[in-house]
Amino acid sequence: MRTTTGRKSTDRGNLGSHIVLHAPFFQPVQATLSSLKMLDVGKWPIFSLCSEEELQLIRQACVFGSAGNEVIYTTVNDEIFVLGTNCSGCLGLGDIQSAIEPRRLDCLNGKKVACLSYGSGPHIVLATTEGDVFTWGHNAYSQLGNGTTNHGLVPSHISTNLSNKHVVEVACGSYHSLVLTSDGEVFAWGYNNSGQVGSGSTGNQTIPRRVTGCLQNKTIVNIACGQMCSMAVADTGKVYVWGYNGNGQLGLGNSGNQPTPCRIAALQGIRVQRVACGYAHTLVLTDEGQVYAWGANSYGQLGTGNKSNQSYPTPVTVEKDRKMTVPAMGCEASHAVTYRIYQVRRIIEIAACHSAHTSAAKTQGGNVYMWGQCRGQSVTLPHLTHFSCTDDVFACFATPAVTWRLLSVEPDDHLTVAESLKREFDNPDTADLKFLVDGKYIYAHKVLLKIRCEHFRSSLEDTEDDIVEMSEFSYPVYRAFLEYLYTDSISLAPEEAIGLLDLATFYRENRLKKLCQQTIKQGICEENAIALLSAAVKYDAQDLEEFCFRFCINHLTVVTQSSGFAEMDHDLLKNFISKASRVGAFKN
Repeated sequence: MRTTTGRKSTDRGNLGSHIVLHAPFFQPVQATLSSLKMLDVGKWPIFSLCSEEELQLIRQACVFGSAGNEVIYTTVNDEIFVLGTNCSGCLGLGDIQSAIEPRRLDCLNGKKVACLSYGSGPHIVLATTEGDVFTWGHNAYSQLGNGTTNHGLVPSHISTNLSNKHVVEVACGSYHSLVLTSDGEVFAWGYNNSGQVGSGSTGNQTIPRRVTGCLQNKTIVNIACGQMCSMAVADTGKVYVWGYNGNGQLGLGNSGNQPTPCRIAALQGIRVQRVACGYAHTLVLTDEGQVYAWGANSYGQLGTGNKSNQSYPTPVTVEKDRKMTVPAMGCEASHAVTYRIYQVRRIIEIAACHSAHTSAAKTQGGNVYMWGQCRGQSVTLPHLTHFSCTDDVFACFATPAVTWRLLSVEPDDHLTVAESLKREFDNPDTADLKFLVDGKYIYAHKVLLKIRCEHFRSSLEDTEDDIVEMSEFSYPVYRAFLEYLYTDSISLAPEEAIGLLDLATFYRENRLKKLCQQTIKQGICEENAIALLSAAVKYDAQDLEEFCFRFCINHLTVVTQSSGFAEMDHDLLKNFISKASRVGAFKN
């Protein structure tokens, strides 16, 4: 049996109805809300103490210590092991004896690790998938949060003021600790000589207390610590900072310490997604894929091309320049202007840790760059590496060779339910339904479609058809939609993502709509910005519309020289000029 499906147009007038995209710099990118997995742990010297069999069992790992000489890792069986010199009892084994062979941390048996961080003592702060916090190790400054200054030789459950909270992120400075809860609250404790716990005083804090002040009514989504400073990113994209500021690492334009959270005013109008702290420098990543840096720069860790400290956020560019000659606006074609155009590499990940002066970043295209102190050398501009992930930068070039985050290692001998479903997409051997699109078949499974999509739950309920003809969407778009139902991710060029955004709007798939917008954001450039703005208006994607508008304003000179601007719909052009005028885009 065969059925044909169609839909009514969702156009909002004719705005953007004829969209031609020109994105020569960007290849299709994969957008996914799950974290990326990696990698070969053998690149860290400490793992030379493990056998090949033991290495094969590792699923998560964190290397820390003053010489990268301690490690904690989890196995495929959710067991936790430790290894190394055990300074200050930081391995949590109940003693201070070195462990030259992996030893199981039995007191955390059955706990699954969600995130962890480490200090300089070192001390460890670990959060489980259930949101509980455990700490151990060095505690001379109360950085364990257990109310004492005694070193913690075994993991201790920290519940004071956290008993009804679900912790989702942890961060350690040299001797202070932060945690972030699922409801967007930040708690801090430990060393406070420079105000790094945000309490308004400089007395050490022995137990977790909520950081309030201007964070009181904010929802925080990301935290980080430098050696003696703290950072928080709100869901609005604003960045709040407190603590030591002797090198300008708070980005406030001065070098005075800050005992309570303060917003970085210089980032007004910029939406930050992530923050990463080095020993005394700071990196942030914006929603446009731009990196800003500030703070200490004696090793070139800001990536600005020099070694001068910066107390204000300074853009870091990973770029390749080219020249383009275009007619000047309002002039005859014989009058031309030569522009130096930069092909800016869009950044999707930044990396730094409080024990090092090293910075790293990964681009949308998969290139990894490093700068700062790299194996004793000062690299003052982002340097392209042969690595595939930022973790390798810290394994091979940071001093000490530590990890800047909890590593996650992809298992290669077991398929999860999600991985099994991915393999079954478009598999004619197991499918019981075919979609005919542009003369080509896409194979699917009715039961999965009904589970995953409200549209199919109703349309496939009382039908025995095994072929569905689809004429309203292109083959790449509809295939990407079906693949999303199997994988939770999409892999499309921006022009195809616009078609998928149309489909997601029609099927009321809000999460897919967000992924489409993310892909379009990652693929925006000066040539296609107006077309993408048109599409955002057409499909009533307000967040994307605002993003595209801000991109156009920030790159106004080149955008107004693009073919998309010249072909802009009259109503959209009028609205664009009016809105741009209101934000001062045409002021001298």
